[in-house]
Amino acid sequence: MIRAATPTDAAQIAAIWNDAIRETTVTFNPVEKSDAEVAELTRKDCLVWDEDGKILGFARYFPFRSGEGYRFTVEHTIMLHGCGHGKGVGRQLMLALCRDAKAAGMHSMFAGCSAENTGAVAFHAKLGFDKVATLPQVGFKFGRWIDLVLMQKTL
Repeated sequence: MIRAATPTDAAQIAAIWNDAIRETTVTFNPVEKSDAEVAELTRKDCLVWDEDGKILGFARYFPFRSGEGYRFTVEHTIMLHGCGHGKGVGRQLMLALCRDAKAAGMHSMFAGCSAENTGAVAFHAKLGFDKVATLPQVGFKFGRWIDLVLMQKTL
């Protein structure tokens, strides 16, 4: 069920991502992703949960910050289709993503969670991520300021 994403998954991944962009504060980004943009992001370090051709979720990691000194630290994005919740999809995707990042030589992974998304904070805590900071009012969406909770896991 978990496999590396390919550009052919872009439309389904974009649909999941764009729903979160339009409807939630899971991401502070107000600009929807194009299929072409997502196709490019699937070329490296991106996993999907595929059930008979239907993508129920995706997870990807990417550099935490630019600069050689940060080369062993990554950040990630994980999002699920509504029907992927409560089935262990997110947990299994994250475990696989952490394994892949560690195998690639990464040392730590960050999660940036909207403080309004208490489910994401609890989810990451259950997976061994520690809350390391709350950045007050750094996100702005739907006409309001939102705090960002940074969580970190040593791989």
